[in-house]
Formats: sequence, C-alpha cells, structure tokens
Amino acid sequence: MHKGVILGVCSIQIRRRDSLWSVWQEGEKNGIISAIMSRPILAPSILSADFADIAGAVHAIEEAGAQWIHLDVMDGRFVPPITFGAKMAGDIKKRTSLFLDAHLMVMEPERHLHDFIEAGVHAITIHPEACIHSHRALQTIRNHGILAGISLIPSTAVNTIAPLLESADIVLVMTVNPGYGGQKLLPFCLGKIDELRTFREQHGLSYRISVDGGVNATTISELASHGPDVLVAGSAFFSAENKRHFVERMREEFRRNSPSGQREC
Repeated sequence: MHKGVILGVCSIQIRRRDSLWSVWQEGEKNGIISAIMSRPILAPSILSADFADIAGAVHAIEEAGAQWIHLDVMDGRFVPPITFGAKMAGDIKKRTSLFLDAHLMVMEPERHLHDFIEAGVHAITIHPEACIHSHRALQTIRNHGILAGISLIPSTAVNTIAPLLESADIVLVMTVNPGYGGQKLLPFCLGKIDELRTFREQHGLSYRISVDGGVNATTISELASHGPDVLVAGSAFFSAENKRHFVERMREEFRRNSPSGQREC
C-alpha cells in the first residue's frame, strides 16, 4: 500500500457495499477530507495548462480555491492525443497537498495502476471500454487505499456498468468525446447523471458523480440542475482572467441551481 495516500485505515476491512469515502472519514484526515467534502468539488484539469509551466498551473489551482487537480492521462490509442504519465503525477504530488484525481484514458489501464499508486494520487479512474477486467482493476485500486473511479464515454450507457457501481467511489460522466479540451457539452449525456443519482439512492451507495466536458460558466446552470458532485473544468478555468472569481462563480451558480434537498458530499 502507498502509505502516503490514506493514513490509519489499513486495518479497516472494506465490506462489499462500503465506499472508501467512509473509510477515509474513519482514518486520518490530514486536511484532505475537509477539502473533498465541500460540494461542489471543483477539479481543474491540467490538460489545458501550459505544460512548460506545470508548477505554475498547480499554484494557480491552489490560489483559486479549487479542491482537486484532475490529471488527464492519454495514450494515443484509447484517445488520439498523448499527454503524460505517472512521473508527471508524482512530480505534481511533490508540489501540492491538493487531491489528485487521475483519469486514465488509456488502453489496458490495469497495466499502469501500480505506477500511479506509487506516484501518490488519491483517485484513479478507468474506462470499462478500455479494460476487459474492470471489476478486478477497481478492486486492485481500492485494495491499495486509493479511491476507484469508472468513467463513461458519451456512447456508453449507464446500465452497462451497473454491476461495477458497488465497487466504485467515483463515476465520471464524459459529456464530450474524450481526447481534446475546449469542446462543447453534449446535452444527451446529462441524463446519465440522473440515472446514476437514482441508482445510488436506490442501492444505498455513496459514489461521487463527476462530470467532465464543456463545463463552464455558460453550462453550469444546466449541469447543476442534474446534481453532480464534481465539476471538471479545463479550458474554462485556465482561460479565465481571474481564476478565483471563476471558481467562486461556478460554486454560486451550482448552489443556486442544484436540486433542492440533495445531500452534501
């Protein structure tokens, strides 16, 4: 187990329906829990950052008051571009205490899990479209004390991952076809958020619902009405002249438009 990720929880056995979110709350908090529990969670994606100044991008995310850093890992096979690997994640880990959310848009992600675990990320999300043994991969992630996520591209239906949801801590709904930043949100994907919320409530699960693609100040009102927990924003965040104002505006609009009575993360 990577000891730097979750402290004091190694002896806690994870039951079938448990989420690592509850385990984190039982273990050492180290300031991370308070950061990830404030809804909505804002997760700027460094895909849209200047790769020649990643340290500056990380600092900008911290100064803006966002809680997570979203790491878009691409291999040139599952999606056309190639971005970066576990070394980048590890280098970022050395420079921030923020929650690191690694999104592996790669074929056979199970081959790379241990590299990202050793890099010290807090969550690893895989695509079932790219992984034959997705359940095994999720269990591997969780067995190392890392939050396990599963992501859906626009053409993948929620019902195809129903058997995996008990093993997921995060479900990432892609609202664009993955691979490139700056795309427009695909409205037909938003219904998946509703399906996932209903499934979560009906089955007593606690995974967080994340949304990635076309998340910006124009789409936040519609997004919020569906009630996701995590908002991944890349181009909109890094193109904002005042990034703290952007984060504050996104939170304000989210809370104004989110479904009444929805539980806090």
